[in-house]
Amino acid sequence: MEPLDTLGRPLKALRISVTDRCNFRCRYCMPREVFGPDYAYLSRSALLSFEELTRLVRIFVGLGVAKVRLTGGEPLLRQELPVLVRMVAAVPGLEDLALTTNGVLLPGLAPALRAAGLKRLTVSLDTLRPDRFHTLSDTDLPLSKVLEGLEAARAAGFGPIKLNCVLQRGVNDDEILDMAAFAREQGHTLRFIEFMDVGTTNGWQLASVVPAAEVHGILQARWPLEPIPGAPGRVARGWRYLDGRGEVGLIASVTAPFCRDCDRARLSADGHLYTCLFAATGLDLKGCLRAGHGDADLRALLASHWGRRGDRYSELRRDDTQGLPRIEMSHIGG
Repeated sequence: MEPLDTLGRPLKALRISVTDRCNFRCRYCMPREVFGPDYAYLSRSALLSFEELTRLVRIFVGLGVAKVRLTGGEPLLRQELPVLVRMVAAVPGLEDLALTTNGVLLPGLAPALRAAGLKRLTVSLDTLRPDRFHTLSDTDLPLSKVLEGLEAARAAGFGPIKLNCVLQRGVNDDEILDMAAFAREQGHTLRFIEFMDVGTTNGWQLASVVPAAEVHGILQARWPLEPIPGAPGRVARGWRYLDGRGEVGLIASVTAPFCRDCDRARLSADGHLYTCLFAATGLDLKGCLRAGHGDADLRALLASHWGRRGDRYSELRRDDTQGLPRIEMSHIGG
């Protein structure tokens, strides 16, 4: 029997962070003053191996997981990633395998990832302005590298590609129509995401949030929209352009939380399982794996752990939650 948590939510999706490293220093995720030259990243031995990850995916699929997404850090920094993709894609019963990336390494990896069995790609893109991109990503890698990555992914057969844009008031909210026009012209599916208080280092303030309803109003005034019926567990509210030029998604995790439909778990690069994006502690699966626990024991442990889950941080978000400890987004991939 597939487990349900204390709010009756099934376990259907798993996000796997394959590395805690990234070649960007975006301020809402890995600000340089925290993740600087002296930051101690995980050693290779501290990461879950490809065999360990694949074994866990098999167990999770047996508990009802149908979708897996590979994240980071920047997942394309994990050496031999197409090998892992091929291993995970071969797990019986897995319906969907996706990956979220900043895109700059796609020109060299997109064909191999597609051939290995990766089905879908999401690329993070918060601006189309080169100077602003340099500021937001805090890297010497230019915006053109991301755009080249998108083209390489398209050529490899990925499509439509999803673009994730985190909006911040006074930072990039003046690009809403520009971003939407770009996605429409290129055939990508853009998703605007409300700025969230993930982790403890991104300086989140409610005043920085651009509500999804406001974004909808801006888009609707330019290109009329109609709603797309949502599936259970889907975090983005989907809208279709009436002129037939694609779709756009709005993720209102702050102003309209979707905790009651959340069916996802997150596995950190060092093998800890988190049942909420805003969790402080996780279940040490790596320790269980390396202590020699069998699949039946791991399955029972995971089912019991999920059965005790009662997370609904975004519904409870208020002033006194801001001081609580939370795992950093770079460890569990957002």
